[in-house]
Amino acid sequence: MERQHTENLLRRHKGKLLNIKSRSGGEYSGYVVEVTNDYVSLSDQKTEDKAQTFVLFDAIESVTIGEAP
Repeated sequence: MERQHTENLLRRHKGKLLNIKSRSGGEYSGYVVEVTNDYVSLSDQKTEDKAQTFVLFDAIESVTIGEAP
């Protein structure tokens, strides 16, 4: 996917739970907090520490919207 298409897709799902698979084989799950033109920021809303995970668009292989496995 081109970056602009990826950015638009993720912006539409801000606040929703995403599961992201990266090209390196890593899997990330969280609620979309912020979307820029380079990365998406995910957060686990159930924890109190508000830790965020940043995933670069270039690293994304696939995105699934919905419940965590």
